[in-house]
Amino acid sequence: MNYKNIITIKAGKRGGQPTIRGMRITVYDVLKMLASGMSRKDILKDFPELTENDIKAVLSYASDREHLTTITGHEASIRSKHIPQTG
Repeated sequence: MNYKNIITIKAGKRGGQPTIRGMRITVYDVLKMLASGMSRKDILKDFPELTENDIKAVLSYASDREHLTTITGHEASIRSKHIPQTG
């Protein structure tokens, strides 16, 4: 899936996080909903502005990011307000 026209990053939108088609819904938002057990059908029902292709784009984008992290051979340091940091 080519997500480049669906996943957008703009400095002034949601703090530069990747969003879906410039909306305020982020890749993280959709991934978190899927991880919590929401079905695609439920997500589309709750967010009618999203499409099935948007969800596929989110998964494709996340897959590519994971692959890139893996092939670089470096550990990723995640600094997010959503993930508590330890240490």
